[in-house]
Amino acid sequence: MAFREEIAVRSENRFDLESIRADFPILDRMVRGNPLVYLDNGASSQKPLQVIEAITEYYLGTHANVHRGVHTLSQEATDAFERARRTSQSFLNAGSAEEVIFTSGTTEAINLVANSFGLRFLGEGDEVLISGMEHHANIVPWQMICARTGATLNIIPVEDDGTISLEKYASLLTERTRIVSVVHVSNTLGTINPVGQMIRMAHERGIPVLLDGAQAVPHMKIDVRALDADFYVTSGHKMLGPTGTGLLYGKMEWLHKMEPYQGGGEMIERVTFEKTTYAPPPFKFEAGTPNIAGFIGLEAAMQYIQRIGYDAMRMQEEKILQYATERLSGIKGVRLIGTAPEKVSVISFIVDGAHPFDVGTILDQQGIAVRTGHHCTQPLMDRYCIPGTVRASFAFYNTIEEAEKLATSLERAISMLVA
Repeated sequence: MAFREEIAVRSENRFDLESIRADFPILDRMVRGNPLVYLDNGASSQKPLQVIEAITEYYLGTHANVHRGVHTLSQEATDAFERARRTSQSFLNAGSAEEVIFTSGTTEAINLVANSFGLRFLGEGDEVLISGMEHHANIVPWQMICARTGATLNIIPVEDDGTISLEKYASLLTERTRIVSVVHVSNTLGTINPVGQMIRMAHERGIPVLLDGAQAVPHMKIDVRALDADFYVTSGHKMLGPTGTGLLYGKMEWLHKMEPYQGGGEMIERVTFEKTTYAPPPFKFEAGTPNIAGFIGLEAAMQYIQRIGYDAMRMQEEKILQYATERLSGIKGVRLIGTAPEKVSVISFIVDGAHPFDVGTILDQQGIAVRTGHHCTQPLMDRYCIPGTVRASFAFYNTIEEAEKLATSLERAISMLVA
C-alpha cells in the first residue's frame, strides 16, 4: 500500500490535467449545443497537438519515399521513419529494432501472424487456442487459417465476472495446441487477463503465445521481454497516434522461420522470374510503401505518453473508473457487464427495458460520446445473452466531472426510455 501511495503522490505532483487537456483541441468542441464529453477512447483515442504537428512538419518539409533514394529528402524521411522504429523498440522493450514490424494496425498484425505462422506450422488436427472475449480481429483470421489448414479453433470460456479461469485454460493446452492467441485487455469488459501466467503455462508445453495488446498499451507499460511474449500486437490510433498504424513485435526466432504473406517492393532481397529471395526482418513483412507520416506521428504519440508517464495516467484513469463504477452501479435499472477485479478504465452496461442504441443516441444529444453495440465481440454478447452494451471508455484526459455528467445524463435517458 505504501508503494501505491508513493506513486499517487508522485503522479499528482506532475499530472497537470488542465495543461494536458489543452493539448487536445477537440475536447473544446461543442456537440449538439453541449460541451463534448468524449468517452469512446476504447474505439479510438484523441490526438494531441504534438502528434498532429509531427505529421504536418513531415509533409511540409521532409516527405519522400523511404529506403529507396539517395537524395536528401529520401534519406531524411528514411532516418525519421527508422527512428520511429527504434522508439517503438524502446517503448515495448523489444530486444532489437528488427523485431518490430510496422503494420496498419492490430488487425493486419494478427492476420500477418495467422497467415505466416499458420501456413508454416498448422496442419490437419492441430489446434489454435483463443478466448471467448476476443475481438473479431483475433477470431476471424484464425478461423480462416484453420479452414485452410484443417486445424481446429478452441475457445477458453469466460466466467460470469468477465475473467478467465487458469484451471480451464490449462485443461485446453494439449499436445496438439500449436499457438495461443489471447487479448491482453478486453475491449468490451476491460478485464486485464493474467497473461504472464498464461504465457508461462503455454511455454512449459513449448507453445508460442500472441497477445493482442490494442487495449493494453494505452493504459499500461508493456515489456515484451519481461512478459516473454512470442508476438505482441497493438494499434497506434488507440494510443494517441494516427489511424492506419500498428506494431507487431515478434521474437526473431519466429520471424526467421515464418514466410511473408504479402509480396511486392521493399520486402525483397533479389527478384528474378525464376525465384525471389526475401529481405531479413522486419522488411520481409513490410511490402510496399509504408504509412511514413503515420509512423512519424506514432513516434510523437509514444514520446507524449512517456513524457506524462504511465503511473500518472493510470492513477487518473483509476480514479475516474472507481467513481463512474460506483455512480452507475447505484442507478436503478443499470447492470454492469464485466466486473473483473483487475480492469482498465472501461465500463460496459445495459439498461433494463432499453436498447443500447437508444441509450447511446440520447447520450449523444447531450454531447456524450459512448460506443453502443457488440464492440466486435459478438460471441461474447452471445455468452451473456444480450444484443450489445453501452460502453464508456475513459482516458487520462477525462475528468471526474465528465463521469458525473455521464451518470446524470444516463438517469435522464432512463427516465425517457423506461416507463
